[in-house]
Amino acid sequence: MTFGKLRKIHNLGMTAFCVMKLLCQATRNENRYAKRFFGALLTQTPQKRVFSPFWMVAPDPDPRKSTVFGLTQPFCTAEKSHTEPKRKAAFGSVGRRIPYRILHVINQDGESLGNMHRAEALKLMDQHDLKLVLLRENAEPPVYRLMTGQQIHEEQLKRAEKKKASPKPGVVQKELSFSSAIAKNDLETKTKQIAQWIEKKYHVKVTIRQAKDSNTDMFMLFDQILDTVSEKATYLSKPKVTREGVSTCILRHMSDKELKAYQKMEKQKNSTVKKDENEDLKSNELHQ
Repeated sequence: MTFGKLRKIHNLGMTAFCVMKLLCQATRNENRYAKRFFGALLTQTPQKRVFSPFWMVAPDPDPRKSTVFGLTQPFCTAEKSHTEPKRKAAFGSVGRRIPYRILHVINQDGESLGNMHRAEALKLMDQHDLKLVLLRENAEPPVYRLMTGQQIHEEQLKRAEKKKASPKPGVVQKELSFSSAIAKNDLETKTKQIAQWIEKKYHVKVTIRQAKDSNTDMFMLFDQILDTVSEKATYLSKPKVTREGVSTCILRHMSDKELKAYQKMEKQKNSTVKKDENEDLKSNELHQ
């Protein structure tokens, strides 16, 4: 055999070896992709799907042939699930987590400092040992306020009280308003009306206006009303001054647990009073 023939056979062998190596590698890749594809398909949650084909050419051991596979790719027609609305963050310090570059800043006294870069706002916060609180995120630019820890605490209490006083969905709230100079008969009529609403488990908002030349304590009037309906009602929102010369409170029906506690307390009180009366009676009999 001549050297030329040997060289030709050697070249054919090398070519065949390279082709086989490429075929093996293609087969491994095909298996890996198929596993990855069908594994993802099986783990998906059942949804309405429309399948659209895509084509893959798979190598055949015979380099002169190839096999075409028609595979499918899932196309989901189900509506995308709506993400839950972002919950409003609780009122308080945002620390140094400020996603906006430009802010409108208000100082601790409620005065506007204008728009500034967040780096400048953080610098002011550090210099005066204050905290930044987000007031209005939807404004352009968002409004932040520099506040002390005490100011934040007081504002949180106010908001909690306001939320507590707001009627819950499905709860009816009635309102009564009168002057601190109200006549005794009129006050009794108002109190009876309140008692009827409380019996229906309504919330009752009572507003009292300070009459001119009247020295009547509005808070004493609130307590007087509550004493009249104390077997059923309690304060939802305690009496407070809403503005100059005007005070308000909200009454509600007591829960079963509160009623039991109230009845137990009244029973103990009556027992103590009766015991004291008996002791006074015995003491009087001894002195006679």
